[in-house]
Amino acid sequence: MRIVLDAMGSDNYPTPDVQGAVMAAREWGDEIILVGREEAIRQELVRSDATNLKLEIVHAPEVIEMDDDPVWAARAKKNSSMHVGMNLVRDAKADGYVTAGNTGGVLVVATLHTLRRIRGIKRPALVVILPLPAGRLVALDIGANADCQPEHLSQFALMGSSYARAVLDCAKPRVALLSNGEEPGKGNELVKKAYELLMASDLNFIGNIEPKDAIDGQADVVVADGFTCNVFVKTMEGTAKMLTNLIRDEIKAGPLTAVGGLLAKPAFGRIARQVDPFEVGGGPLLGVNGVVIIGHGRSNARAIKNSIGQARKAIDGRIVETIRDGVTKEQK
Repeated sequence: MRIVLDAMGSDNYPTPDVQGAVMAAREWGDEIILVGREEAIRQELVRSDATNLKLEIVHAPEVIEMDDDPVWAARAKKNSSMHVGMNLVRDAKADGYVTAGNTGGVLVVATLHTLRRIRGIKRPALVVILPLPAGRLVALDIGANADCQPEHLSQFALMGSSYARAVLDCAKPRVALLSNGEEPGKGNELVKKAYELLMASDLNFIGNIEPKDAIDGQADVVVADGFTCNVFVKTMEGTAKMLTNLIRDEIKAGPLTAVGGLLAKPAFGRIARQVDPFEVGGGPLLGVNGVVIIGHGRSNARAIKNSIGQARKAIDGRIVETIRDGVTKEQK
């Protein structure tokens, strides 16, 4: 595979980006194309011991920064690492694109300037893959579309189900609508109308789901508008952080608990690895004509490497073709 990595993506670029690319090239042997300011990338490669690895540099002088307005930056910075990188995918010179950069910038550059939407897709959707004890949960849209129509949620469900089936090897993904109750009449007008569309679809739609049941593993794909799903995911992250801090403080509160905590440290480490989002890496932007994986801005090298791994899975699962076939079938 030939995978493009935006070396100017993370908050601390290019160090974690280049280090993650080196780790990925070393583990999988694929060709990684590092796009960004060439001199900065070369300096980091020297520090990362990247000899005998399939790493190529493509110079891009401009960077869409985290605090840039996405629409303005996408129009004004045509030589950005995002434009140059996604154009390589558009022109079939690479199989996928990975970045930990400005999410809004990625969305605008992908949909309006480079890859464009898959024919028939009304709105692309951003996915997060949540590591849960019961398995991995596909949640979308997590912020690309704050305001949605019922047909948008229906297409999100189609794309999320396609991803779970093609990439996560889930034979018959259970699809649910995130709502304030599991009964069919629950939810706002958007949820109620989307419920009707999904009931009439060929998807394995199991109805509405509450957040507590989604976390418990009762669905494989959870669908909501970008505002609701983003709040859901961030609440999960905040709750996990709060509990971690509480447990750490209580363990340190006395000598007996400190000893017990020391004995239980290996178990805590295993739990932390299971729920660490950096172990998953980034999530895909579904609905555009190319594999695009977006990681968190604070990604470290391990998260970048695992984001490249997510791109490999999406390419291998032919996710773009799978969604395209699903939309064509839906329209017949």
